[in-house]
Amino acid sequence: MRIVNKKALHNYHILEHIEAGIVLSGGEVKSIRSGRLDLGEAYVRILNGEAYLVNANIPNYQGAGGKEYDATHSRKLLLHKDQIDSLAGKVSGKATTLIPVSIYEKNNRFKVEVGLGKSKKEFDKRKILKEKDHARRVEQELRGKA
Repeated sequence: MRIVNKKALHNYHILEHIEAGIVLSGGEVKSIRSGRLDLGEAYVRILNGEAYLVNANIPNYQGAGGKEYDATHSRKLLLHKDQIDSLAGKVSGKATTLIPVSIYEKNNRFKVEVGLGKSKKEFDKRKILKEKDHARRVEQELRGKA
């Protein structure tokens, strides 16, 4: 299972990908396995030498108890110190940001694919949409004639 952040892929050029672990509670794991996750407004922030996934919306698992739960609290990402230092150096002073591209399960653990992204300009977005539309039309014509 892989949950992709389509909004990030639309708004950013992804320059580099890094795989990170994530600290989750049991109810959050069950909620992600059932497909209830929104990465649309999420981003990664580095604070005090640690990386955090901020603003990712993981709603409370339906079978969990009625305790107080914040669906968008910050979750710690598990990276090596040199990876964090490298990312901090690439983000500081440049027009780049860290974005969660996808969340997937690997060896029964959840991993977050973090991308170093540079914002797309409006004309880049329009160009990509035109290319997709053209490819879709060609595919439809080929299917219709075959």
